[in-house]
Amino acid sequence: MARNTDTGSRLGGPANAGRPDRGVEVGWESEKRKLLGVPGLVAGVLYLLSGIVINSALSGAPTVGVLQAMAPALKGVANPSESPRAAEVRFISRHAFPLIAGSALSSLALLTLAAMLYLLARATRFRNPSSWAAAGPLAVIGGVGFAVIGVAHEVASAVLAHNFAAGTNFTNAAVERALTTGSVNVASEYISLIVGLALVVGMIALCLQSMRVGLLTRWMGVIGILAALLLFLPIGGATLEVIPAFWIAALGLLYTGRWPNGEPPAWAAGEARPWPSQAEMRAQQQAEAAARRNGRRSGSTRSQPQATPAGTVSGNATGNGRGGGDGGAPDVLDAREGVGDDGAAMAPAPAPAGVRGTEARKRRRKHGSRR
Repeated sequence: MARNTDTGSRLGGPANAGRPDRGVEVGWESEKRKLLGVPGLVAGVLYLLSGIVINSALSGAPTVGVLQAMAPALKGVANPSESPRAAEVRFISRHAFPLIAGSALSSLALLTLAAMLYLLARATRFRNPSSWAAAGPLAVIGGVGFAVIGVAHEVASAVLAHNFAAGTNFTNAAVERALTTGSVNVASEYISLIVGLALVVGMIALCLQSMRVGLLTRWMGVIGILAALLLFLPIGGATLEVIPAFWIAALGLLYTGRWPNGEPPAWAAGEARPWPSQAEMRAQQQAEAAARRNGRRSGSTRSQPQATPAGTVSGNATGNGRGGGDGGAPDVLDAREGVGDDGAAMAPAPAPAGVRGTEARKRRRKHGSRR
């Protein structure tokens, strides 16, 4: 099998002897992109729907302010029999199903995203072997881990909340165990932090590398970086979750081959096709503007009339013309009769039709006066 080594050497990376042929790789990528395109579009919708479901379920959750939490202490009760936050735990227990369902929808979207990121990482690595090799594994492992731990954490929280609501211990310590300090909660929080950071770092690096080889447009790469941050940092609620959902759906649309104005050329070429920098774009625009100005200038020069030959200067200035100051006719007659300014012979030039008519009338008047 032929080995493609010129791409890596051109980009400064090592020439991998084990790389597949360019045509084989492009064919494999095209096949996998068709399989992941529609699921990617659906994943974007599922991620947005998960945010709507979770936020709707938590919209009626009771809130405990600072004064409410300190109310037992202000009354002189150090350890009340029922914590002010007990109602919060009971609410989670009653709304466990929509919370788990929303988390499951988000996990399905993240698993699909991990598959699409794997394909993007492989395509980027093929076009630039010198790119950071850990970006793809970090993004894939982080995406899969974040999806699994999300569902596991929600299920564990539902079980702990149900045990609290069905029990008899409603003290502050029991509330803390059900919400935060339980061993399951602590373990899930640490695992979620690790895999979330892996997803963010890998996805940001992958978006940058994909932009450099031309697989993602610039705006897709920038939005992908922002989406990675919002996947890890749950800020803004359902409003900002629109950005990751949009990026996942946009990546799925790119994989379907129906990208507006055509997909980036690097996909079909099987090699890096970097986007021009801002300086290169400005230089190209200036060159095009200069070419248009030169074209207009040359067109206006061709449309100007030709200058009068030196041999047809008016006889009034040289004294060689006939008829004294009779307009421009003597000049043409001199040129037509072959007499120049210095008396040298010249090539005869045809006179205009109006001049020939004037000359004929003059000759007829002269002949009439002689008779």
